[in-house]
Amino acid sequence: MSEHSRGTGRIRGTGSRRKKPSRRHRAKVVVGWTVAAVVVAGGSGLGYAYFTLNGNLKGVDINAALGADRPDDVDDGSQDILVLGSDSRSGDNAKYGADDGAARSDTAMIVHVNEGHKAASVVSIPRDTLIDRPGCTSDETGDPVAAEQRAMFNTAYEVGGPACAVKTVEAMSGIRMDHYVEVDFTGFKKLIDELGGVEITTNQAINDPKSHLDLEPGTHTLNGEQSLGLVRTRKSVGDGSDLGRIQLQQAFMKALMEQAKSVGVFTNPKKLYDIAGTATKAITTDSDLASVSELTGFANGLKGLSSKNVHMVTLPVQYDPADPNRVIPLEKEAQQVWTALKSDLPIPASATERSAGDKGEAGQVVE
Repeated sequence: MSEHSRGTGRIRGTGSRRKKPSRRHRAKVVVGWTVAAVVVAGGSGLGYAYFTLNGNLKGVDINAALGADRPDDVDDGSQDILVLGSDSRSGDNAKYGADDGAARSDTAMIVHVNEGHKAASVVSIPRDTLIDRPGCTSDETGDPVAAEQRAMFNTAYEVGGPACAVKTVEAMSGIRMDHYVEVDFTGFKKLIDELGGVEITTNQAINDPKSHLDLEPGTHTLNGEQSLGLVRTRKSVGDGSDLGRIQLQQAFMKALMEQAKSVGVFTNPKKLYDIAGTATKAITTDSDLASVSELTGFANGLKGLSSKNVHMVTLPVQYDPADPNRVIPLEKEAQQVWTALKSDLPIPASATERSAGDKGEAGQVVE
């Protein structure tokens, strides 16, 4: 399959957590690019509904925040999207844990859609990957935030918001992000319920008190609450690490893509509008996507994708010798991933052979 581009034990964060306004309460699970694909016909033919959906969208001006000091904007028809979620527990998300008013990027994926928009690569970045974080500007105070070596990846969002997260990914990869998408807990659950649930098959029982999920082996149609539980599950599968949870998330995303295609959202205007209403309320995008017309064009470019054409990997990492609760990139293999994306080529199998992120039993739990 061709994928193209253009241009651990229990892991806890360290350092202070930044305060976030309630409008940015975002989810752990990140399915924003799939959500966008569902909004394909957006405002066309829906009349006044266009303005309703347009009013739901929230945008962040990444370009203005980062300026010209970014990788080249290679206009070859492919797209790179940073899809992000955070672990805020305030507002409607309070039931998922104690809230201190803070948020971190709990899940991050780089979605690369090839030049013909017929295939995609998804690279998950473990939240506790130790990286060299570039200097940023706080999106709350406007104050500069110093660069930091061996910082956890998820602190970029914490200290500087979406723009700092994008800047950090671009510094790691050398690839300019064309777009940015976030999703929240409540919107994710409502989207799954609007779709009528998502069918998955578990090969072993999952009983995770922290994610509130209890499933026997077999085939299940998960509602929104159960789906959120699955993508938050960690301790009860594989080695209990965040790397295992990423594998569950990737398996669920593929099932979600198939469900979106199977329920006829592209041929049923009422279903389309209901899902579009939920999706546009659930996501925050970069300002270039924050209108129904722009989101429609973007989504039309993703409509041809199916789960069979999407190759999902985790950034090649190993456990940090100095701290087994952290991971560090395998430099040679990580560079293979970034080079493949920049060159519009498939990610080679050799890039993930030694990676801790693509090993373990969690990847076999759900199909």
